[in-house]
Amino acid sequence: MINYIFRRLIQTLVVIVALSFFCFYLMTLMPGDPVDLMVQSNPRITAEDIVRLRALYGLDQPAHVRYGRWVKDLLQGDFGYSRTYRIPVTELMGPKLINTFVLSVAALMLSLAIAVPLGILTALKPNSRFDTVVNFFAFAGISAPTFWLGMVLILVFAVGFKILPASGTFTIGEEFGFWGGLWDRAKYLALPAATLAHIEIGVFLRFTRSAMMEALRQDFIRTARAKGLARWQVVIDHAFRNALLPLITILALSLGGVFSGATITETVFAYQGVGKLVYDSIIANDFNVAMVSFLISVSMILFFNLVADILYGFADPRISYR
Repeated sequence: MINYIFRRLIQTLVVIVALSFFCFYLMTLMPGDPVDLMVQSNPRITAEDIVRLRALYGLDQPAHVRYGRWVKDLLQGDFGYSRTYRIPVTELMGPKLINTFVLSVAALMLSLAIAVPLGILTALKPNSRFDTVVNFFAFAGISAPTFWLGMVLILVFAVGFKILPASGTFTIGEEFGFWGGLWDRAKYLALPAATLAHIEIGVFLRFTRSAMMEALRQDFIRTARAKGLARWQVVIDHAFRNALLPLITILALSLGGVFSGATITETVFAYQGVGKLVYDSIIANDFNVAMVSFLISVSMILFFNLVADILYGFADPRISYR
């Protein structure tokens, strides 16, 4: 197991380096650079100043040389400076990274809490009216565009019923105690989490249903029933444990995907997370912020893939890593 984890870590590192260089190169191809933007905002900059600034930012060097300097600074803990916000990237991303993590976890917990029980129930009653209705809503959730659903939820719960805020992360200008502040943030989190969870609910439900139906057809289920075990023991202790294997895989993939895919949701709800920060930084050509955000997203996806492989071995004793 240790050797396998070590090999996977090496593979993950190689993938991160390759993808980071690819993204770095694409960013260099974007029209405009920090010096061009400075010239636009300050026409009094002379040609000599432009040459000096390009040398200062390393823009007169080839892409691979600039990438090497960027990686060297990264390894030394220097993530660069945000040109838009005029503060270090680490100081800028810290709170936003926490907000996105909380949003992602809340969306996944909500989707699992809804999808897994419904997936088990539909597997126990396949092709019934209940199964048909649940699958209809599952496919509808998978197909609905995120931005459209977000706007619908805003119209219904913020504009119509006025029970939840339409946008933001917390109430500005008011002071709360610990529990009051927690409740205030939960209200702002509700609509973005529901929007981000809608696709995962359909995906988890379909995977749970399919895996449970496959498990319930196995010989060991008939053996468990023949032993006189209660129905819930057969379903939960035997069928569901085997159904966990594909669910663990899709869950791990979704963890990274939800984390990196929060851009649209955070933009719709003006939720101050990494996703909205990535969008704003690309629009503003804020290179350091965009690159660090991309690196975090890729690392999260690859990390959760590794976690899925390890959990697979614990969930299924037939799997052995050598």
